Amino acid sequence: MSNKDRVDSLLEVEKILEDLREKNKTVPIVVEGIRDKESLRKLEIKGKIIIVNRGITLSDFCDQLSMKYSEIIILTDWDRKGGKICSIIIKSLAGRTRCDIEIRKRFAQHTTIKNVEELPSWIENMKMKMGKRTP
Repeated sequence: MSNKDRVDSLLEVEKILEDLREKNKTVPIVVEGIRDKESLRKLEIKGKIIIVNRGITLSDFCDQLSMKYSEIIILTDWDRKGGKICSIIIKSLAGRTRCDIEIRKRFAQHTTIKNVEELPSWIENMKMKMGKRTP
């Protein structure tokens, strides 16, 4: 990856994070696990973050979401399992709660990572690589 590509990717990810921070002021984010939540907190995401894996079925989880929220941001991992969880949540909440997956798609487009918990280290690594310019 060229330095220009790194700069472009990092700038885009920072824009995505800013959009996420803004939207999360009023819309909760759904993540897979506690480490995902902790990683988002490191990135100054301060709004409501809800963890999927809490010891209840995905169906019950979605029922609870639909009773509390008219909209959610789905930010599951970009691996097969995360994609499956995302799809199930969307189908389960259809007609009840709006599911925003745009931010999830944008992160997948502009990073090389497979899970949410890697975001802070990916950003840090990109910044370090940009600092080591080659002549």
